[in-house]
Amino acid sequence: MFFSKKVKRAFISLVAVISLASCGVAFTTPVHADATSSYHADQLNLDVKSAIAIDSNSGQILYAKNADKTLPIASMTKLVTVYLTLQAIKNKKLSWDQKVKPTAPIVKVANNTEYSNVPLKMGHSYTIKQLYQATLIESANGAAMLLGQTIAGSQKAFIDQMRQQVKKWGIEDAKIYTACGLPNGNLGKDAYPGINKNAENTMSAKDMAIIGQNLIKDFPEVLNTTKLAHLDFKDNGKTTKMANFNWMLKGLSQYDKAYPVDGLKTGTTDAAGACFIGTVEHSGARLITVVMGARHRDGTDPSRFIQTKKLMNFIFNQYRPITMTAGSQMNGAKTIEVTDGDNATTNLGLKNKTTIWDPADGKTLVAKLDKKSIEAPIVKDQTVGDYQFKSGNEKIVSLSNPNGMNVKAKALSANGKVNFFVRIWRWLFGGR
Repeated sequence: MFFSKKVKRAFISLVAVISLASCGVAFTTPVHADATSSYHADQLNLDVKSAIAIDSNSGQILYAKNADKTLPIASMTKLVTVYLTLQAIKNKKLSWDQKVKPTAPIVKVANNTEYSNVPLKMGHSYTIKQLYQATLIESANGAAMLLGQTIAGSQKAFIDQMRQQVKKWGIEDAKIYTACGLPNGNLGKDAYPGINKNAENTMSAKDMAIIGQNLIKDFPEVLNTTKLAHLDFKDNGKTTKMANFNWMLKGLSQYDKAYPVDGLKTGTTDAAGACFIGTVEHSGARLITVVMGARHRDGTDPSRFIQTKKLMNFIFNQYRPITMTAGSQMNGAKTIEVTDGDNATTNLGLKNKTTIWDPADGKTLVAKLDKKSIEAPIVKDQTVGDYQFKSGNEKIVSLSNPNGMNVKAKALSANGKVNFFVRIWRWLFGGR
């Protein structure tokens, strides 16, 4: 037969290709999770137990020190309470002007002058908005508890909701006992049942960064409140002057125009030391930083903010954020081969607007696609794979992937599939 020798050679070649593919070996060297736990920690000496800095949108890790170590988080807990409050409002289970009354255990906590609070009173009514603002600005423990009580019906039920929520974010090592961050026993009758009175909420700096990232992504309006340095809390003709514990805000003692912080939350207990999750816009990107276990000599100690400034200064000097629009093409990965396509290749670009913090190391930032080819047909804007980035030999890593930060790539044009006879022709004589 005329095609017999060519068919035979094609068949042998096909078998060889399949055999090689089935025995393929990846030559990339993985970056283990423990490496990202202390990412560039040797380049900056922070006087804290743990820390992390990430891009708020992509989760790109820019710095980490013991970032996977679980530690007490104190009032940073309230960000989960606030998230569930905003979620309840979005789902119309609560409204901002809805009025609620505190229970006796909540009133007892709210009037303990050893804790940060606004003094809630028995029989008085408070709007959800008042409680939300007090929780974020004054770090009011009673207010946070009353939000949880209103959402879930009891402190225990709300804690269970908090636990479920952080698991949805992939946080598996969290221990949560209170809605406000106080040690369990400090809540009296509202303590989580069956748990030691000294038990405190614990998470890692990485966990807190994930919480901050999701809060800002899903409810960016939270920054309209976290940026407020002062606000009045009014209750039946009495006014309590609230002052934000985030002293890096404009008008407060640690404000510095080089670091125009607009959130998020402090936390302090004897076990936790001084903690702070902060956020700031820089060169069109948003940075989230977390410091945990900073020095806390007394209520006037600014150590956590000093360490946060050191961390932000390091990031600003060591990285240059590059924001690329959807559809932007990446050098080294502008096209992908298309099997059985009308055209042999298809042009690629970014699926979504993306910011990459490029290390200021003088090396070129390059992208690589996670696959070499894709099957036809392809429709325009179809996701076709993931980009991964390097600066020189250094991989760009993220919270979700310690072996590289995945950024979606899309097809910039359609590419149809050729018919059966053309595919047979190409199989016999070559071509895609």
